[in-house]
Amino acid sequence: MSAIGEVFARCKAEKRTAFIPFLVAGHPDLETTGKLLDALVAGGADLIELGMPFSDPVADGPVIQAAAQRALDAGMTMSKLLELVATKRDALGVPIVLFTYFNPILARGLERFAEQAAASGIDGVLCVDLPPEEGEREWIPALQARGLDAIFLLAPTSTKERIKKASAASSGFLYYVSRRGVTGEQSLLDPELSKRVKRLRRKLDLPVAVGFGISTPEQAAAVAKVADGVVVGSALVRTIEENLDDPRLAERIEIQARELAAPLGR
Repeated sequence: MSAIGEVFARCKAEKRTAFIPFLVAGHPDLETTGKLLDALVAGGADLIELGMPFSDPVADGPVIQAAAQRALDAGMTMSKLLELVATKRDALGVPIVLFTYFNPILARGLERFAEQAAASGIDGVLCVDLPPEEGEREWIPALQARGLDAIFLLAPTSTKERIKKASAASSGFLYYVSRRGVTGEQSLLDPELSKRVKRLRRKLDLPVAVGFGISTPEQAAAVAKVADGVVVGSALVRTIEENLDDPRLAERIEIQARELAAPLGR
């Protein structure tokens, strides 16, 4: 069982839901990202999604897009991300999922990327714009050969056939997008979300983590009733953006993470 699989197994044994916070690597700079990773673990993260900033995103909303652009402007690269993970992974003690688009991976070369990601301490990769049938021949085998989990997305619009393909291609967990559209905070969750996730989990052997739009402890608690994991991204990224000059930024993020993790049984 992979490190990611072990997290979900442990959470299930402890009768709680995994807390999965998201950060944009290099936002606002690399050194701060390292401090924020520490803060998330201190606040109760079970595993962390670390996003590689990309210039032409299709899944990210305005908050994460702005953070990604700031990181790119500051010189963030995939090499720097992998170096950061290599220096932090053991001390953090929680798995790291790389959240990325396919272009930076393709530019690097699939085999080379997989080898370097594994060597750095990355535990799994969620490539948001690569469908499972496109990854079957080279991408998934490259990850599997290095012990990395390949994580794919499902959405409210996913067909039965798409669910089967994504489930067969994935390991670690499946990421369920809570709504149509891009990432971003929302005042209300889709009233059909609970029913859809329950129905989906009955069909799958893998854990299901739910993200896109979950931004408050109350929303996290609602999703935790039906999901194996709760992903929070934009709310944390907004806090970072609004407190860039605050010397207590890491402390703010730790407090926010603890508030989000608390209703999940952490």
